[in-house]
Amino acid sequence: MKQVLTGIAVLLALIPIGTAGFMTWEKLGILDALYLTVMTITTVGYGDIVPVSTTGRFFALFLVLSGLGFLLYVLGKITEIMVEGSLRTTFERRSMEKQIARLKDHYIVCGHGRIGKVICQLLHENRRPFVVIENNPDEVTNLTAEGFYVVAGNASDEEILRKASVDKAKGLIAVVSSDAENVYTILSAKELNPGLFVLARSSGEKNAETKMLRAGADKVISPYYIGACRMAQLVMRPTVIDFIDLTVRSGELGLRLEELSISGKAAFVGKTLSESGIRKEFDLIVVAIKRQGGEMQFNPNFDTRILEGDILVVLGEHSNIQKFEKQL
Repeated sequence: MKQVLTGIAVLLALIPIGTAGFMTWEKLGILDALYLTVMTITTVGYGDIVPVSTTGRFFALFLVLSGLGFLLYVLGKITEIMVEGSLRTTFERRSMEKQIARLKDHYIVCGHGRIGKVICQLLHENRRPFVVIENNPDEVTNLTAEGFYVVAGNASDEEILRKASVDKAKGLIAVVSSDAENVYTILSAKELNPGLFVLARSSGEKNAETKMLRAGADKVISPYYIGACRMAQLVMRPTVIDFIDLTVRSGELGLRLEELSISGKAAFVGKTLSESGIRKEFDLIVVAIKRQGGEMQFNPNFDTRILEGDILVVLGEHSNIQKFEKQL
């Protein structure tokens, strides 16, 4: 663009130079000189006004060659920008589509509004693969610039969901602007992938949660209700809320509350908590154990056995959790 602007500036500078030259050597008035200058630079040449002196003709030759040269230069640069920009955009879009098609066990975030942005940021911080479906062109551009996978379109459209590889996704988070759109999105997603875990946002309107659950949502969250509960709890139990904030928002610093799935390859499958050495070797506290059947054991004792498929909820430092996770 700098080169284009420079070429345009030179072209504009040639107009007063040409006008002054024709006024000097052809003894023309300012309007006639300006008219002849523009006709010469654009190579139109109607012939109604022509230079008659030898100096004026040489000046006209200089003007037409320089003016035409810079004009072609500017047009060439504009064409280059348009073509390269279009090709680059097309190439980047196709490259992203291929990368999304290779994703597996990822999450799909439908909507990049105020709630969607926070969800994407947390998923990114925790290195969880995800794809955003968004129909706002400006948001699509911003997401692409940030390096996130994005599919432009309506999240309730089955073709758009296919482009987001919904058939291989681990979960879908529906946080578009209205309850009706979320219901349609849930119905479409569940039809394409019946086993998909779906988390939906509710506005809190009457029967909205019921409709989403009937559509196939596994969990429905009302941000307004959650926010109100949190504010009330912060007033009544501030220390408890501070502790929860510390464990879920500390990132890579301080304590962290994490859930970890136990595979059949883990060395401590079949052992008790005391035999596993989780507390002694990794300095982690097992807060709860969720069995495959859905049973939740809170504050399990040291004699509780760890089984394949269990989900351990552990509390400890981020670095220790990472070390323990490698054993799974």
